[in-house]
Amino acid sequence: MTCPACGGATTPWLRAPASEPADATAYELVRCKACGTAVTTGTAPGPAAYASGIYAHEPPRLARVLGALQRIATRLPLRAIRRAGISPGARILDAGAGRGRLVSALREHGYRAEGIDSSPRGPGITRASIEEHTADGLDAVVLWHVLEHLHDPAAALERARDWLAPSGVLLVAVPNLTSLQAWIAGPAWFHLDLPRHRTHFTARGVRELLGRTGLEPVRVYHFVPEHNLSGMWFALLSRLGVKPGFPFHLLKRNVRLSARDGTRLAIAGPLLLVPALVLELLAVALRRGGTIAVIARRQPA
Repeated sequence: MTCPACGGATTPWLRAPASEPADATAYELVRCKACGTAVTTGTAPGPAAYASGIYAHEPPRLARVLGALQRIATRLPLRAIRRAGISPGARILDAGAGRGRLVSALREHGYRAEGIDSSPRGPGITRASIEEHTADGLDAVVLWHVLEHLHDPAAALERARDWLAPSGVLLVAVPNLTSLQAWIAGPAWFHLDLPRHRTHFTARGVRELLGRTGLEPVRVYHFVPEHNLSGMWFALLSRLGVKPGFPFHLLKRNVRLSARDGTRLAIAGPLLLVPALVLELLAVALRRGGTIAVIARRQPA
């Protein structure tokens, strides 16, 4: 198997548990010897994986609080798009829009935004995969935590690149396999999200992939509050024996609250919030934050 990021050779690397508590399967990953990007082997899950578990349509616990935090989280992609020179009124496509939170936020700020998703979970999002969709002359395309779900991320980037106007930009975000939180959590790292995540990028892997698909990074963000802080907190909790991602699964009504996990979370959870923040800020300073977001433009012809 060749690396989907840089095309290098891969070797067996890691055996890790499924991210869904109801899935007892362990999954095999191989890793690129050149850029460090990893790949989940075997058959990719079908649409049912995006309609159940953490993707279920049932409202989560503390829905209002979680919704407020998610709305705050849209500020980074909005800021990134504005800093790239994309002004209100521009045409933007969110490819992999999910519930459509970013599409709604873009529209509220005056952008002509649309969203597509192969498994849409919100109103107003067109059901279409990147392979099926057609567009041209877009000012920006957003692939926010999408590429890691794809077996062939290069093909998706090439297609998104061709949708752009000559001055358009692409915004991508992916988990960072070489992050400090990934190192701390190991096979229990929340953002492995097995088997849904097929490609596990490193910062070098993202750069290599963008370059191979005719795109040039112009700005890189190593701190994405939506994912970085919770990922580090989950990593520290997992080192104390709490089930991987347990607080998130609890919010999503995706796991039962056992006495063991509940006690450990109640005692250790508050105590680890400050260390998680400090460690993640340190990781960001070292460019080893839990998520990488990149603004890229077409390479000059």
